[in-house]
Amino acid sequence: MGDWLHELPVMWMGAVIFAGTYALAAAIYGIVAGLAAGDRARAFKAVSPGMLSPLGIIFGLFVAFVAAQVWGDNDRANTAVTGEASALRAVVLLAAAFPGEQEHALRTLVRQHIDAAVTHEWPAMGRHRVTLSMAPPTLVGALRVAPALKPANEGQVIAQRELVTSLETALEARRQRIVISRSGVNWVKWTGLIAQAACILLAITMVHSDNWRAAVLALWLFATGIAICLLRIASHNRPFTGEISVRSDVLRNVSPP
Repeated sequence: MGDWLHELPVMWMGAVIFAGTYALAAAIYGIVAGLAAGDRARAFKAVSPGMLSPLGIIFGLFVAFVAAQVWGDNDRANTAVTGEASALRAVVLLAAAFPGEQEHALRTLVRQHIDAAVTHEWPAMGRHRVTLSMAPPTLVGALRVAPALKPANEGQVIAQRELVTSLETALEARRQRIVISRSGVNWVKWTGLIAQAACILLAITMVHSDNWRAAVLALWLFATGIAICLLRIASHNRPFTGEISVRSDVLRNVSPP
């Protein structure tokens, strides 16, 4: 599914998905109704209703398989952003052990990193346009500043060591969120999911080919269920895209003044 759909508000995304699903059901109904004459009608009616149960189970397994990936990606995205924010907060607190220009330099670099992440990286991650080749100059700069500090006592030695560790943790968390931002349900999975849904709609129409009112009702019920499943997956498909996405607020909250 394209960027335009993932960037829609959930209400409008739902309208598009429901409309598309109902259109698919209507097309299948029209095709079967047009072909249901003579020997074809008898052939359609001969389709066993027992097929619907295994087809429904297979569709449910498809949905569970895809949804597990989507929920996992969202959980990992939240963990990565929270971990990055925690590490950056630790840097700000540890920088206080080196008052003066050194503290100011570290706090400035952390603030600039957060500003760049919120302003530039977040929109780009939503469109899968951030790669690991784009190193954050501010974090790299902080990693150069921290080892160059000259501790004057044992406390500052410990603080310096923890500073470097926290910066490395923040850099690794950023790598993780960028990797996760490029994840999503690929076209093969979407195609399989939609094709399986179409098979069930087709089977329902054939089973009820001699009773079009029952066919329409059954198609409407199952198409609604399909649309709900697709909406839930699509709305969470990209962790950093759309109305339901991982926000940058947690990073903003730890930005030093």
